[in-house]
Amino acid sequence: MALATPDWRLCRTVIFRNPVRIMISKGQKNDIPYAIPLLKQININGSKILADRGYNSNKVLKYIHANGAKATIPSKRNAKIQRSCDWWLYKERHLVEKLFLKLKAYRRIATRYDKLACTYLIAM
Repeated sequence: MALATPDWRLCRTVIFRNPVRIMISKGQKNDIPYAIPLLKQININGSKILADRGYNSNKVLKYIHANGAKATIPSKRNAKIQRSCDWWLYKERHLVEKLFLKLKAYRRIATRYDKLACTYLIAM
């Protein structure tokens, strides 16, 4: 989920495109260390977790399966063992991408005028 300003990335949405949780991360880091803390804030039991290939790590997948959810995360292209993935369900990930596109339309959010994380979250 790359953005123009990579300071915030992780988001969980429901089917109505409303964000449930948003977490700000450092722009120089990848998103995997923030995935499990974000998932811990919500009840994922019985859910289907959709994410792109960047979240394909054993640690994240084990956490999702240990908490009773099903992961719809495709394997990386260079993986030796390719996991099966429900591609029709995976296409629903566009809801999160549309949310980011709408947020990036606001200049204040896209260029990150706010320097403090708390004021940046208020704008969102």
